[in-house]
Amino acid sequence: MDDASWALFEPLQPLWPAQRPGPRPLADRLCLQGILYVLHDHVASQLLPLELGLGSGKTC
Repeated sequence: MDDASWALFEPLQPLWPAQRPGPRPLADRLCLQGILYVLHDHVASQLLPLELGLGSGKTC
């Protein structure tokens, strides 16, 4: 996703609390890219390649 497209989506993202317990979540931009990859390439979310660095299918 290019920076211009992300600039449209970024204001719509909820803010994460700074002091949240547990592991840090995947960056919103990477998660959105994973969702778009699954939709564009017509693959099951469980088959999202981890090598892309977009998180797991459950994350997206």
